[in-house]
Amino acid sequence: MKDMTGSRRILRVILISCQLQCLVSLATAGTQSRFLDKIYNSTNLNIPNESNLEGDAATVLQLSEHPLVAGSLKRMKREWVIPHINFPENDRGPYPKFVVKLKSSKEGTVAITYKISGPGADEPPEGIFTVDEQSGVMYVTQQLDREKKAKYILWAHALKETGNAEQPMELTIKIIDQNDNAPEFIQKVFTGRVSESADVDESIMKVTAVDKDDPETNNAIIRYQLKSQTPRLPAEEMFAVNAVSGMISLKGQELDRETHPEYKLIIEAADMMGTGLTTTCTAVIIITDSNDNAPKFTETSMSTSVHENAIGVEVARLKVTDMDELGSPNSNTKYSIIKGNEGGAFNITTGSNKMEGIITTAKGLDFESLFVYKLLVVVTNEEPFSAPVPTSTATVRIQVTDRNEPPVFSPAEVHVTLSEDVRIGTPVVQLKAKDPDTARKQRIRYKLYNDTAKWLSTNYSTGSVIVGSSMDRESQYVRDDKYTVLVLAYDDDVLPATGTSTLVVSLLDVNDEFPVIRQRKASLCNTDPFPARLDIEDLDGPAHAGPFTVELIGGHKMDWNVETNSTSNVVTLYPKRNLSPGDYNVLMRIYDVGGLYQDSTLAVEVCHCQGAVVACFIPRSSIPSFATPLLGSIFGVLLLLLLLLLLLRNRRRVRKEDPLLEDLTRDDIFCYNEEGGGEDDREYDLSQLHRGLDNRPEVFSTDIFPTVQNRPGYRFQIQASEDVGKFIDHNLQAANSDPTAPPYDSLFVFDYEGGRSEVDSLSSIDSSDTDEEQDFESLDQWGPRFSRLANLYAGGSEEEDDDDQTLPGKTEWV
Repeated sequence: MKDMTGSRRILRVILISCQLQCLVSLATAGTQSRFLDKIYNSTNLNIPNESNLEGDAATVLQLSEHPLVAGSLKRMKREWVIPHINFPENDRGPYPKFVVKLKSSKEGTVAITYKISGPGADEPPEGIFTVDEQSGVMYVTQQLDREKKAKYILWAHALKETGNAEQPMELTIKIIDQNDNAPEFIQKVFTGRVSESADVDESIMKVTAVDKDDPETNNAIIRYQLKSQTPRLPAEEMFAVNAVSGMISLKGQELDRETHPEYKLIIEAADMMGTGLTTTCTAVIIITDSNDNAPKFTETSMSTSVHENAIGVEVARLKVTDMDELGSPNSNTKYSIIKGNEGGAFNITTGSNKMEGIITTAKGLDFESLFVYKLLVVVTNEEPFSAPVPTSTATVRIQVTDRNEPPVFSPAEVHVTLSEDVRIGTPVVQLKAKDPDTARKQRIRYKLYNDTAKWLSTNYSTGSVIVGSSMDRESQYVRDDKYTVLVLAYDDDVLPATGTSTLVVSLLDVNDEFPVIRQRKASLCNTDPFPARLDIEDLDGPAHAGPFTVELIGGHKMDWNVETNSTSNVVTLYPKRNLSPGDYNVLMRIYDVGGLYQDSTLAVEVCHCQGAVVACFIPRSSIPSFATPLLGSIFGVLLLLLLLLLLLRNRRRVRKEDPLLEDLTRDDIFCYNEEGGGEDDREYDLSQLHRGLDNRPEVFSTDIFPTVQNRPGYRFQIQASEDVGKFIDHNLQAANSDPTAPPYDSLFVFDYEGGRSEVDSLSSIDSSDTDEEQDFESLDQWGPRFSRLANLYAGGSEEEDDDDQTLPGKTEWV
């Protein structure tokens, strides 16, 4: 009792406090009545006149000069919070229809003009709300649709001539919803799937409908209902739908995809919690397959045969059927041999269509060991059975047929080791193969199949292998120091069978390859050059290759330096002094670790640059390319002029009637080395035939040997895998460019025959360039020296020499 009394006292205190707060609020509102009267939403369909509005405070919205914060006696320079003005959608009018009246507290003192702004007034959509500028009555001009716009926010303005009479006031007009929209399903047809072995109450799919009406009202609350099911088998109510969520679930049992693979349901959705507007949709439920049917063999017994030693060949195909969905894991089959394959002689796989089993041989069968196999095969599905079902089996009898089998080597791969300089005829290995056909009397023959280098030879009857030719570890036929040969052994059957073995010969290295420089050309700058790094190659193994020693040959030591690195196969080359830009050939001798050496020539390109070569430039004196056509034209014109002058000269000589020599006052013809001239030759002064070099003893006939130059790089041995033609072309080009090779340039001194002759040279004598018959009789007038020539051409007889007509000798360089 005491507790109840205490609680009542507490409640009384709370009620008294609330009453006091209300009185304070009312007092405040009464104090500020000149700023804000009352707000009320009008739903009257008739437009009241202005006098009625002024007498009814419920329809007038008074604008305050200084908006206040509710519940406070202190003025704040901020907007007053105004309650929403409600207006129903789809109102039938008539329009325009009264909404509310705006009234300024200064309306009695100054002329007030009213205006509204915002979306729905002076902004799109424009003209939905209007206001009478003088009276302040606000109207709506057309039906409103809440689904298009749920509320409008406007600003009310009280204006005077000089500006705002009151601060703008925000008006919120909320559209009241009506149930004018039926529910709509988000799709016309819903599709779901359920297994034929699914349990009762298992969820299948969910249907969903939406309503455009106000979700805060019953106008948008939807309920679902199942109207019909097709087919209505095996029961009329196989499915159910949740009225609130729209979830469709399984209600009945005994679904069977093989008889009824699909169901169609009609679902209804109604708003107003199921009593309002309605709509329907179709729900399609597809029954999915479950593995409730076992596959069965079309033949449960069969016989076949296979040749012995056949590996991976097909022996039999076992076909099956399955009532489950074709192509699904419920119908796809797999097979196993449960009996008769203890040795693993056979494999069984599934065919490409997943509905047949293929038996193949896993290894070669031996007719001599076992010639009949009897297999028991069982078939199942990829997917486990959804319920216990009996499986199907088949029996396969396989007969093995005899064939000629190839000889078998033991071991199948033979390894031997030889030195690469082994002598020809050295035994390598004795091969031995055995014929597994014990019942057949056959002889075995041996043959080397892929002895690509032709290094080995075998006895075809005994299988003995010997070295047939010189071997080379660095040959292109050797891989990783091993030379591999395939050996064949075949019998003498009508259809011979061939067995194979591999002979692997490991070759031990001998120092028989010369070291060479890999690069053929290098580029250096002529000023402060970076050394050229050159790589040394030796086809021999590491034991007979580096470290290498390099030295320069002959005069190349004067201009170049080489340095080697004992830890790497790299040599650096650089000049001792600044060289002129150009091309140089440097001859080097490279020694391997065993002292075997070879000379290599490096073409060095010295460029006009400093440090490292970026772009090589070598100044060369040459005619500019643009001058070449011009010079060619000039030479062509000069050549034509020369030919024209020669032609005119020849024609001028033809016009002369007498021989040229008869017009001369002196004919100085000097004859020498004439054969058959007789003893008249002794009458001539032979002192005129002299070398003319008596006062020049330093000139003598001799061979001129060239000065020491860079020799080209001759190669004395062909490289591995190199084309012979390229090797010959290289040495041929080196010989053509070798200035030290004979024949040398030589100085020959010929007899000097005098000088300062007044007659023309004999080379000016021209017979004629025409086809006219020539007169050679005048040759007889030239003395006995020309009598032989006159006799040959003019047909005359040789005459005695006339000393008086012999002319003094003429000197001429020949």
